[in-house]
Amino acid sequence: MTGTSRGQTGKMLATTQLECVRGERRLFSNLSFDAAPHTLLEVRGPNGSGKTSLLRNLCGLLPVAEGTVSWKGSDIRELGDEYRAQLLYLGHLPGIKDELTALENLRFHAATSGLPATETELGNALDRMGLNNFHHQHCKALSAGQRRRVALARLCLAATRPLWILDEPFTALDVAALAVITTIVEGHL
Repeated sequence: MTGTSRGQTGKMLATTQLECVRGERRLFSNLSFDAAPHTLLEVRGPNGSGKTSLLRNLCGLLPVAEGTVSWKGSDIRELGDEYRAQLLYLGHLPGIKDELTALENLRFHAATSGLPATETELGNALDRMGLNNFHHQHCKALSAGQRRRVALARLCLAATRPLWILDEPFTALDVAALAVITTIVEGHL
């Protein structure tokens, strides 16, 4: 597993001697890095190397075996909800309910994530993702790419969250959606 970053200096997110063990298998150990504000950190590696586990460690969703994850110099375990209020995590699965419409899924996410959004803002987020005609379509009837777009519309609502942790954000997207997501991420940086 390797990582690359670009951006400014100064710590925002940091790991120190991080180790992750899943079952009997050590996925990685002695992993230390700093991510400065306005930085893109890309994690690469083969399937099963621990990329998703690392991202879940960074969110506090998966406890680390050893080491620490720090946000602005404080251990995220001590910060708890204060830290979680600063981040947006999108897993590699879309995390949407088939029985709900695209708009209902986005409304539910905004409400449960503490992201205040008007109906107009929710609609605009879906429109930006190219889902103009799918606001009221149940997600079970959408393609994999459209379902991913519903999930990624969350980014349009989370501009105020300084830390975005995205697991495989470009999966199942066509060229047009890739361009939109790239623009959104670059704008956030």
